Amino acid sequence: MTGSRAVKPSFTLKELSRHLDVPVQGDESTRIGGLATLKGAGPGDLSFLANPRYAQQLSACRASALILHPDLAATVSVPCLLSRSPYVTYAKASQLFAAAEDSPLQNGEDNAVHASAVVSQQASLGANVSIGPHVVIENGAVIGDGSRIGAGSVIGRNCRIGANSLLYPNVTLYHGVSLGERCIIHSGAVIGADGFGFAFDGQRSVKIAQLGAVTLGDDVEVGAGSCIDRGALDDTIVEEGVKIDNQVQIGHNCVVGAHTVICGCSALAGSTRVGRYCVIGGGVGITGHLSLCDKVTVSAMSMVTQSISKPGLYSSGTLLQESGLWKRNAVTLSKLTDLSRRVRTLEQGRSDEDPQNSK
Repeated sequence: MTGSRAVKPSFTLKELSRHLDVPVQGDESTRIGGLATLKGAGPGDLSFLANPRYAQQLSACRASALILHPDLAATVSVPCLLSRSPYVTYAKASQLFAAAEDSPLQNGEDNAVHASAVVSQQASLGANVSIGPHVVIENGAVIGDGSRIGAGSVIGRNCRIGANSLLYPNVTLYHGVSLGERCIIHSGAVIGADGFGFAFDGQRSVKIAQLGAVTLGDDVEVGAGSCIDRGALDDTIVEEGVKIDNQVQIGHNCVVGAHTVICGCSALAGSTRVGRYCVIGGGVGITGHLSLCDKVTVSAMSMVTQSISKPGLYSSGTLLQESGLWKRNAVTLSKLTDLSRRVRTLEQGRSDEDPQNSK
């Protein structure tokens, strides 16, 4: 495989306006070579204001152009891209400015497969596929057009990877895993390992063979070191547009609805069903066989032990406090059951003494 080099892209504001579908205020010929924060921007950079808390930095910003809400356009003198959702426009611009790489395909080759890669003759590679060093692709695997498989990755038998997907180095797909188009899987992710299923016979745990697989929809991204287990019978399903952060565990037979976001170090126990457009904060635990409806947000470090049927923000746990105060409160909390019982007894006694209750 030939080497690659980073290519620093450059755009005029007119070109950015067309790509990002937002209007320009000011000189359309202004050339932009990168993105930067308001505080760190310099000549040639494009910056943005999405959070009003940083508005005071506008006056000192040295960026050549800004992404701003139209209501703020009159407050600056530099050219602007006017957007009613500056953060979304910035996100789209970041994709344009991502360091481009030269295609590994040279001299009209249909595929670029590194000499050290082991690709089964019974695997199928689409057009313009890139296979890195020491990749293993087993029997029956299908790699879609334009997909790239990073060094050291293993694609198990009968896996399917949709077009224009990217697997970074050292990704492992067990047998029968299916990825949609434009998926991004980061290094160290393991998709399709056995679900944690055992039956106890009184003396030992008997393993339950995991006969399902894992199916990911289009535009799913899976962070580094995350694991998605295969189903026991039915597939584990991650629907389109789901974004999974680093070191997330998704147990067997889970279903994650479209466009849900799961932040780092969260864990979904087996057979959990999460709706569409949910946000699961960092370090959240969800016990098995629960359902979360659409548009539920669970704040970081919460423990979900019952199903949620109404959209909204949910939290659990105790707030951070100075350690001594936290310990005193914890002691008080441990006495609440006894205190509640005593209060009920006192209230019952007062009720019995009330003359209005006497016959």
